[in-house]
Amino acid sequence: MSNPNLVSTEWLSERLGDPDVIPVDGSWYLPAAKRDGPAEFFGAHIPGAVFFDINTVADLATDLPHMLPSPEVFAEAVGKLGIGDGATVVAYDGAGLFAAARVWWTFKVFGVKNVYVLDGGLPKWKAEGRPIESGSATRAPATFTPRFDAAAVRNADDIAAGLESKAFQVIDARPAARFRGEAAEPRPGLASGHIPGSLNVPFDQVVKDGRLADEAALRAAFEAAGVDVSAPIVTTCGSGVSAAILALALEGAGGKAEGLYDGSWAEWGAGQRPVATGPAKG
Repeated sequence: MSNPNLVSTEWLSERLGDPDVIPVDGSWYLPAAKRDGPAEFFGAHIPGAVFFDINTVADLATDLPHMLPSPEVFAEAVGKLGIGDGATVVAYDGAGLFAAARVWWTFKVFGVKNVYVLDGGLPKWKAEGRPIESGSATRAPATFTPRFDAAAVRNADDIAAGLESKAFQVIDARPAARFRGEAAEPRPGLASGHIPGSLNVPFDQVVKDGRLADEAALRAAFEAAGVDVSAPIVTTCGSGVSAAILALALEGAGGKAEGLYDGSWAEWGAGQRPVATGPAKG
């Protein structure tokens, strides 16, 4: 694969049954999709896969959705799933490429070196007639030692300070109408608009038919939005999910996200932070 963070369905198929290669279904959907990730996993998943629920392996003390848990909580949860030190994690989802990117980013933040996203996800796997199993998944418990990269996780104060000092660019993955304040947010109680000074690369501009776009298309999407992929970047979105898609896409376009705003618009748009509307002004 041209993006070092992707693996093909062929690659995973050849390694099914390898105890050190663990498919991880991270399917999660916005309410409007009317889809249930855990239920769909029970009905059909890649053989040997476990389900990683971003809503439960999370900081449950906050009202913000699926925020990162503490390293201790993460380690306990993935250890119970049978994911231990030295495992190779292959994240996928039922949309092709959506929440799997968040799972990829989460495992990276907690120190997993060998973590990838399955190119095309479950839809491509199924379309190729590859094996599927159903029911609950069980693996022997394992020991996971977290190595938390705190610098990769940004908060609202970091974003405000970074934009003020021009230390980095902030790229928002939400659809253009939401970014411009022309469409309501799917979560109630949030302002419409965007973080002043942020740029907009809607995630559907870097994902085509459930797969990450090719390098030329990725570069074109970022360039059209005024993004300098060679300069520092922090990604954001509605709740920290599609922001991880941009992080994945940047690495396929010759760049790298140095951070992700975990609270994203769910936090910024709910409080005492300034809000801009209309097109990005840079």
